[in-house]
Amino acid sequence: MTLKAVRSALEKVYVRRLAGKLKGAPRPAHVGIMLDGNRRWARGQGHSDPREGYRMGGAKVGAFLRWCVEADLEHVTLWMLSDDNLNRPAEQLGPLLEVIEETVQNICAVPGPWEIEIIGALDLLPGDSAQKLKAAAAQTAGRGGMRVDVAVGYGGRREIVDAVKAAFEKHTAAGGDPMELVEKFDIEHISEHLYSSAGRDTTDFIIRTSGEQRLSGFLLWQSTYAEVHFVEVLWPAFRQIDLLRALRSYAARERRYGR
Repeated sequence: MTLKAVRSALEKVYVRRLAGKLKGAPRPAHVGIMLDGNRRWARGQGHSDPREGYRMGGAKVGAFLRWCVEADLEHVTLWMLSDDNLNRPAEQLGPLLEVIEETVQNICAVPGPWEIEIIGALDLLPGDSAQKLKAAAAQTAGRGGMRVDVAVGYGGRREIVDAVKAAFEKHTAAGGDPMELVEKFDIEHISEHLYSSAGRDTTDFIIRTSGEQRLSGFLLWQSTYAEVHFVEVLWPAFRQIDLLRALRSYAARERRYGR
C-alpha cells in the first residue's frame, strides 16, 4: 500500500470519528463560507495561470455541498465573487466568471439534495452571466433539501442599500406615501428584502479559508451574532476534516447573542 493510500485510509477513519463525536452536538442551521485562496493555491502549486486555482476551487464545491448534507446543515451560503471583484481587469474577471458559471451549472445539473438560488447584484455582471446562472439554478427549483445560496457580485453594504430601496419601491408601488414609511421604517423592512428568499435573515456560523481574518462585508446584516471560524487552508485544498473541525469548534462555543 502506498503512503498516499495509507493517508487516505487514515483520513476516512478520522472523518468517521469526528462525525460520530458531533452527533447530538449543537450545529448551525445557516453556514456562510468564503471560498478564499484560489490564486494563492495556484501559485503554490507552481501554476503561472491563476485559472488553475479557480478550476480546482470550483471542482471542490460539489464535494463540499455533499459534506454539508452529511452534516445535516439546512442552509449554506457560498461567497464566490464580491461586488468589488467586478472591478478587476477583464482578463482576470472573465476567466473567473467562466469557472463560476461552470461550477454552478455542474452543481445544479447533478441530482443533489439541495435547492440553489443565485444572490447578489446580478445586474452588475457582464454579458449574459446572470442569465446563465439563473437558468442553471432554476433546474433545482422545488427540489427541496438543503438550501444553497450562491453569492455572485455580492457585497454586504450593497445588499442593505438594495433592501432599503426595495422596501420603498414596494411601498410606493402600492400607493403608499414615502414619508409614511420613513416614520415606521424598522429592522423588518430590511430583513424581508435581503437578496436570499430563504426566509432566514440570520447566519449562525461563518467560515473563511486561506488564513485571512476578516469578513470583508460578507453577510453584513445577517452576521450580527454569527460565530466566526478562520482556517489556514486554501480553498482548493479544503477537506471534509476541515469542515468537521469547524463544526466541532462551533459546537464548543457558548452563544450569547449579545447578552
